[in-house]
Amino acid sequence: MSKRDFKKYIAELKRKDLQEQLIDMYERFDEVKKYYDFIFNPQEDKLLDQAKFKISKEYFPVNRRKPKMRRSVAQKIIREYSKLEMAPDVLAEIMFYNVEIAQTFARGKDNISSAFEKSMYKSFEQAVSFLIENGILEAYKERIRKITVEFHEQKWSNSYQFVSLADRVL
Repeated sequence: MSKRDFKKYIAELKRKDLQEQLIDMYERFDEVKKYYDFIFNPQEDKLLDQAKFKISKEYFPVNRRKPKMRRSVAQKIIREYSKLEMAPDVLAEIMFYNVEIAQTFARGKDNISSAFEKSMYKSFEQAVSFLIENGILEAYKERIRKITVEFHEQKWSNSYQFVSLADRVL
């Protein structure tokens, strides 16, 4: 159904029928429920804490399991929160936290794979682009510097990419 057809369909519905459909969608679909819950009670701090916990579990599991180190977990959270139109600074915090927790995990380890290094560069690159797109780069310049220095000190094989990106934006 096209957007135009959908608008026409909604315009033809009676108010009570429309309300019933919205309530039905709210009860049936988690995404609709999350959306309305966020609209009426954003609690961005709570969602930020939940996101940080989920991401940290990828590197430091609470149940003594092997770390999974999946970038996809953070990416999924970021996509979900973007759909909710969460404040850019909260999304940026999640993006940088993902990179920083990976750095913390990698500190002192010699067996970090090049695929992991590449994926962290991709996350860092996306975070910096997000800052530029949302006009909040200035507030994160020091954090970008610290992250870049840390990658260099850890001697990641692609640390030059982080330095190059930081040099372009700082």
